Amino acid sequence: MHNPVTWVRGRLGERGLGVALLVGLVAMAVVPLAVLPATRCEVFGSGCHEPVLEELRADPVVAEKAPTPVEAATRGAYVALGDSYSAGLGAEATVADKNPLDRCHRTSKAYYHEVSRAFRFAEGSAFWACSGATIPDFLKGRGGEPAQFGRIGPGTSLVTLSIGGNDVGFSRVLAGCVIKLPWSRSCIRQGEDVAERMAVLRQSLADLIGQINARAPRARVILMGYPKAFSEVDGVDGDNITVADQRWLNARAYDLGRLIRQSAEEADARIAARRGQGSVEFVDAYSAFAGHEVGSGNAYMNGLLVNLPALAAEPRSYHPTIAGQQALARLFIEQIRKGPGRPLV
Repeated sequence: MHNPVTWVRGRLGERGLGVALLVGLVAMAVVPLAVLPATRCEVFGSGCHEPVLEELRADPVVAEKAPTPVEAATRGAYVALGDSYSAGLGAEATVADKNPLDRCHRTSKAYYHEVSRAFRFAEGSAFWACSGATIPDFLKGRGGEPAQFGRIGPGTSLVTLSIGGNDVGFSRVLAGCVIKLPWSRSCIRQGEDVAERMAVLRQSLADLIGQINARAPRARVILMGYPKAFSEVDGVDGDNITVADQRWLNARAYDLGRLIRQSAEEADARIAARRGQGSVEFVDAYSAFAGHEVGSGNAYMNGLLVNLPALAAEPRSYHPTIAGQQALARLFIEQIRKGPGRPLV
């Protein structure tokens, strides 16, 4: 029998023999391993699993984690703005709180103080609410004070705000209910004027919220409704306010709260639709004083307080007491922790 190598050498020569051997080695190394992946895995430790998405992605993108409600609220500065319900008028505890030269009547027991202590704000907090403030005052200033609007900016992460009561003219409405003849109906007859002012407020409040969002785009803006003031029982501290008048006044506070809620919800929906930062939220304070309204045994709201020498009602009449401000603080703290009910960018 012929030797195969000798036969090939004779047929192909030395150079042909080398080429034939090289082709054979390549076939042995490649073809079996391509056909038998299990062998490739066992011998070389490769081909043991299918490639996953992360291995195929040349430049992986890591999604940014959305902040929690508290993280979003505290990453910058907290600014408390608004009218007398935020300033703390009616919740005086110190001599400084009663300073007649303080036109804004910011007190040491306003809800701002408890909110600012409940969280650690990265850039601190500030208190600029001013009694009597309307939306024009908010934008332009009041009583020699700079505009509250100018107190916020890109670094603001939380704004608490009560506004609208003075725009609707609630002080005048209350005066019309208290200072009247017992048999008159001047209280309820103010309804048409209130409705007209609320219609104006609906537009001006929406404009105000838009301007706040533009100036402080990362802020959580929390708007407060107004609490129900009256217990709807006879003989409310000699205020000359009948049960029917009390019910009517409570209903107007409810209407105002509903208007503020709708404005907040619409503004927040616009932010969410464009995937903007920040939020607009609403704190429903209407039932915050339930069982503690004017006329109850332990009221969270001042009744009619008269300055006898001046024969005039004191400004703190029908404003929250210290306990009332504490109740409002709890609502704000709860809302800050809860958030707007949607992811924050």
